[in-house]
Amino acid sequence: MKRIALLGSTGSIGTSTLEVVRQHPEDYQVVSMAAGANIDLLVAQVNEFQPELVSVATEAAAKELKVRLDGNQWRGEIVYGEEGLLAAASHPSANFVMTAIVGSVGVAPTLAAIEAGKTIGLANKETLVSAGHIVMEAAKKNNVAIIPVDSEHSAIFQCMQGERREDVSKIILTASGGSFRHLTREQLANVTVQDALAHPNWSMGAKITIDSATMMNKGLEVLEAHWLFQMPYEQIECILHHESIIHSMVEYKDRAVMAQLGTPDMKVPIQYALSYPARLPLATEPLDLVKFGTLNFRKMDFERYPMLQLAYECGRAGGTLPTVMNAANEIAVSRFLRGEISFIEIENVVHSVCDKHHIRTNPTLAEIIEADAWARREAQ
Repeated sequence: MKRIALLGSTGSIGTSTLEVVRQHPEDYQVVSMAAGANIDLLVAQVNEFQPELVSVATEAAAKELKVRLDGNQWRGEIVYGEEGLLAAASHPSANFVMTAIVGSVGVAPTLAAIEAGKTIGLANKETLVSAGHIVMEAAKKNNVAIIPVDSEHSAIFQCMQGERREDVSKIILTASGGSFRHLTREQLANVTVQDALAHPNWSMGAKITIDSATMMNKGLEVLEAHWLFQMPYEQIECILHHESIIHSMVEYKDRAVMAQLGTPDMKVPIQYALSYPARLPLATEPLDLVKFGTLNFRKMDFERYPMLQLAYECGRAGGTLPTVMNAANEIAVSRFLRGEISFIEIENVVHSVCDKHHIRTNPTLAEIIEADAWARREAQ
């Protein structure tokens, strides 16, 4: 049985993971959870799944959770803050950690889980963007498998099964184009937060939906693919595919192209990460290609999506620059969601912070944390 530590239980990936667990109670058990401030949902999750340990963001949230659960049958432990998150990630009963929290806050618990020998289901792309060389080296040292959960990286992972890595010619990441794919750059000046959160294909959290609209999400995926599959940036291509049916592709030296297709449902890659190498039944909508009729593809326009171009440049530069780009973007997106800056100003903030940064090559974890903090102050 997979005993799961679920980091980010109340978010989009977290709730989808729990839907998978509901479908296969004989195969999966949730032994620890970590969440932020959505106490209402967390109380319901704890009552249903009865984890041994629950972590929340703050002491105040921990006290509220304790009061809300007082008198219930649950007898687990409540912890909070960074220490609580690390405790949830390295819980002794867990053998699989689903890292579904958003942002570079995922680095420390992912490393803690790796050091504890847990298999990682990676749904937090910022972890590899910020500290890819450290995380992958730790996984190698501890003989820990990192199984991708992002739909694109899961697709690539699946397309490589039974194939030799040295035979890969290139990776092709597909991109929906996000909420504003029908707009010109001039038309982006007055878009609202509500407009940006209306993704045409996927149901996702606010941060990743905004990143999809700026195409920074695809940029983060390029860096994640570089580390996961040890692939040079020159062999990672992005194309526009509005239907989000082909989740990504792998081209081999003989020009054969393997593609993974499916409906836009995150439960599919989540369950594959949990069940790998087996496949279990999943109650979700089957893919009906006749209904779609036509699948469309377009060349990526880097002038329309300069954040993707920036991600490639930061990835190639390496060192602390990807960390800085990611941290600046997290702050810029949060400022947009609060109404402090316009949508187009997200790009300006991130570019400005990256331009100011003096890169440190082959950084230590302490240097990554320092660069992350500096970038957040600059972006704010």
